[in-house]
Amino acid sequence: MTPISELTNTQPTDLQGLSVELETVMGGIKSLQINQEASVQSLQRTYKEHGAVMIEQLHGNLSTNIDKCFNSSVGTSGNNLKEEMCWSVLSILNEFDNITVKELNDIKEEVISIKGSVTSSIHKCTTLHNDLSQFHELVQKIGDNKELCLIASIKCKHIIQQALTLLGKSGKAFNVQRKSVHNVRIPSDSYECSIAGICVLTDGQVLVADSKNKRIKLLNQQYQVVNHWDVTAGPWDICLITSSEVAVAVNDHDSKIHEVQFITVNQGKLVSGRKFQLQHECRGIVHHQGDLFVTSGKELYKYSLSGKLICSLYQDRSADWKVYKCAVSPTGDRLYIITSYLKNKLLTLARDGTLLATYTDPALRDPTGLHVTPAGQVLVCGYRSHTVLQVGWEGESKLANLATEEDGLWYPWSVCYSSTTSSIIVGQWEDNNILVFRVE
Repeated sequence: MTPISELTNTQPTDLQGLSVELETVMGGIKSLQINQEASVQSLQRTYKEHGAVMIEQLHGNLSTNIDKCFNSSVGTSGNNLKEEMCWSVLSILNEFDNITVKELNDIKEEVISIKGSVTSSIHKCTTLHNDLSQFHELVQKIGDNKELCLIASIKCKHIIQQALTLLGKSGKAFNVQRKSVHNVRIPSDSYECSIAGICVLTDGQVLVADSKNKRIKLLNQQYQVVNHWDVTAGPWDICLITSSEVAVAVNDHDSKIHEVQFITVNQGKLVSGRKFQLQHECRGIVHHQGDLFVTSGKELYKYSLSGKLICSLYQDRSADWKVYKCAVSPTGDRLYIITSYLKNKLLTLARDGTLLATYTDPALRDPTGLHVTPAGQVLVCGYRSHTVLQVGWEGESKLANLATEEDGLWYPWSVCYSSTTSSIIVGQWEDNNILVFRVE
């Protein structure tokens, strides 16, 4: 074993640089903590606002129906008018109980679940920030002791890497170990499967959006279809809301169906929940701490969980279907969108929609699938180039071609990473198989 004294002679430590790096990472962790605390407050505010809107609608419905009763009561007795008003009010209250109260309860459960997840992340931020602060103080006191410099450097690098992973700034490139193929077609499917979206639950189960068969399919950890749910139109994307609930982007251009459908996984069964309508096409969807980001093909919008449009973040109206799919960094400070049809770009945006970076690559020919891992690794599918590649979290450079046509990839349509199995799952267009690449 090499003595520490010899290591210090060959591996000098830049304490000043280490100190600056610690300060930078500490600033990032503190900023993340502040943003997460703001997200919790925003979630609670959203729920209260939606509840107030529901109550206001109830009052409006009651007033409107009472007015109708009075206006249509000419020549009727007082008893008939009273009875008609009672039935009208009861009908409205029953509808409120059966639909609106359930919707409010659903949103409340979502808020509680997301708040719990964010609170856990805030705790991690606090712990990491305290550890970083202690190391920063230690580095300031070490002076010229080479052995202590090396020990501090090794320990600091470890804690800094933990912080960078939490910040979604991992520079690690995936290394593919092996591939497996799994058939997701079921007997009642009318067409070959076209997997437009993939989502992995925290327990390792997988949901795939089969756009051609208009179905959401639940796969177990062995990637076998165990349940499915038919939606009103083609599901074009799917994202995780809580540990057991997803939101689906449902869209049909011809019949003008544009909606977000919520689905819960309960004991191996898919249960349909509430949904809300959109005034534009619905092609891509991703969720982050109570915010829903939806693409229309021409714009990127931000919605609340209750379906309230917050703002438009980015638009490109020069041709059809360019703002296609979207993804968000683990910290929520960066948004990614892919632009198809001649544009062939990955765009990185700030939270407010400001363009930060543009990436182009021959392997990104007609990009279709987009996903960001919990560590911040960006995965993109090149549909016509038959490639899945990994881009750095800054959105400026390629780290690796993870899979190509030589690996059996053919028109990849969607991609997702499973932390449970350390695997990249790829869905394809008009292909009954999904490909699973085990990575390190």
